[in-house]
Amino acid sequence: MASSSRGVEDHRRKWDRGQYERLAAERLQEELDSLDRANQKQPPVKRELLKQRDYRVDLESRLGKSIVITKNTPSSQTGGYYCNVCDCVVKDSINFLDHINGKKHQQNLGMSMRIERSSLDQVKRRFESNKRKMEDKKKDYDLELRMKELKEEEEKMKEYRREKKKEKKRRYEEPDEEEEGKQQSELAAIMGFSGFGGSKKK
Repeated sequence: MASSSRGVEDHRRKWDRGQYERLAAERLQEELDSLDRANQKQPPVKRELLKQRDYRVDLESRLGKSIVITKNTPSSQTGGYYCNVCDCVVKDSINFLDHINGKKHQQNLGMSMRIERSSLDQVKRRFESNKRKMEDKKKDYDLELRMKELKEEEEKMKEYRREKKKEKKRRYEEPDEEEEGKQQSELAAIMGFSGFGGSKKK
């Protein structure tokens, strides 16, 4: 028996445990080194300070319109308010305004949620510009008020002149009572009547 002379053969594969531990440690070290390199290469993200929108948010253009929605309809065409920056659809206007003013949307735009601190000079300039605007508005209002008063006065004068003309016309068209009485008596004399009235003369 040849098999017994050689000894018991084991058909299982043998693993060198020390070698695989060394390979795992090397791989782990490489991963840590690549993470360190990636962190060193990328400087911290510098985001823009939060600023005021320079456009008007359109909330009313699609109100009251019907849209047929199928499986192939893009998300921007479906019902609700579509945000092209975040590629999402919000179902009502209040939540849409909350979304576009929110942190996630502002970060996708490249802004932080911090605002620029104003200096004393900037605040003074803003006060001066607001004061000038108020004065200009007051001047415009005074001018408008004056123009309105002038128009009202002109209308009153026109009305007064119209009334004068009407009164003059009435006077011209309606003869006086004395002239009317003379005309009636002359007519009655021509026709041979003593008068047109029903009253008896004594």
